[in-house]
Amino acid sequence: MPHHLIRKLDRYAGLSADDKEMLQRLVCDVAWVASDHDLIDEGAALRQVGVILDGWACCYKQIEDGRRQIVAYLIPGDLCGTPPVFPSIVNYSVATLTPVRVAQIPAHALLSAMDKSPRITRAFWLDLLASFAIQREWTANVGLRTARERIAHLFCEIVTRLRAVGLTTADGCNLPLTQEDIGETVGLSTVHVNRTLQELRAAGLISLKRQQLVIPDFAALRAVAHFDSTYLCRSRLEADADPPPAAMAGSAVPA
Repeated sequence: MPHHLIRKLDRYAGLSADDKEMLQRLVCDVAWVASDHDLIDEGAALRQVGVILDGWACCYKQIEDGRRQIVAYLIPGDLCGTPPVFPSIVNYSVATLTPVRVAQIPAHALLSAMDKSPRITRAFWLDLLASFAIQREWTANVGLRTARERIAHLFCEIVTRLRAVGLTTADGCNLPLTQEDIGETVGLSTVHVNRTLQELRAAGLISLKRQQLVIPDFAALRAVAHFDSTYLCRSRLEADADPPPAAMAGSAVPA
C-alpha cells in the first residue's frame, strides 16, 4: 500500500477520501529488489511509473571511467521515474541503496486518476516542483557552500523529507548512506567527507553511528547549513516551526 506516497501528496493538496482510495487502487506488481541493483537504466523507455514503498534508492549519472554523481535520493513515497505527462526516455539511472520494495503504476492509470481529480494533479505537480527545487539546491551546494555546509544542508533536507512521510525518530533518522555515497552527492572525496563528518561530530551538531543519524539541535544544524525548507514546497509556517524531528512511527529499511 502506497501510504507514504499518499501521506506526502496529502500534505501538498489535501486529498479527499476518494482521492486516497483511487491512489490505493493504482498500485500493482509489488516486489522486493536487493540492494546495489539497477531499477532503471539510462536511456530506458518507461511505460510504468515506479513508487518506492520501503527502502532507499538513488538516481545517478555515470561516465565511462566509472565516476558517478548521485543526483537524487528516492525514499518511501517517491516516484521512480517521472509522471507520464513528460517524455518517457530517462537520462539517468536508478539504483537501490538498500533492499527496496517497489510497486508499479501503469501510466494510463495514473493519467486517468489525474484527469479525474484536480487535487491529485496538483499534488503530483507540487511534488515535481519540489524535485526541481532540490536539484537547484544541490547545484548551489556544490557551487557555493563549504564542505561543512554541504553535508549539513544534505542532512537537514533528508530529515525534513523523511519527517514529511513519518520516517523520523525522536531526534534523527535512519541514514543508510556510505561516506562514498555522500561524497558522490556533494562533490567531495571520501577522505574529505570523513574529515567533515568528524568536524560536525566534534561541534556537537550530529551523531552518526550504525546508520543512525542523530541531530541534537536541528535549529543549530539548520543555521550552519543556511537551510530553508520552503523549497520543498512546504509552507513558511511549517518551515519556521521546524523543531528537532518529531517522533514518528516507522523507519527506513536498513542496508
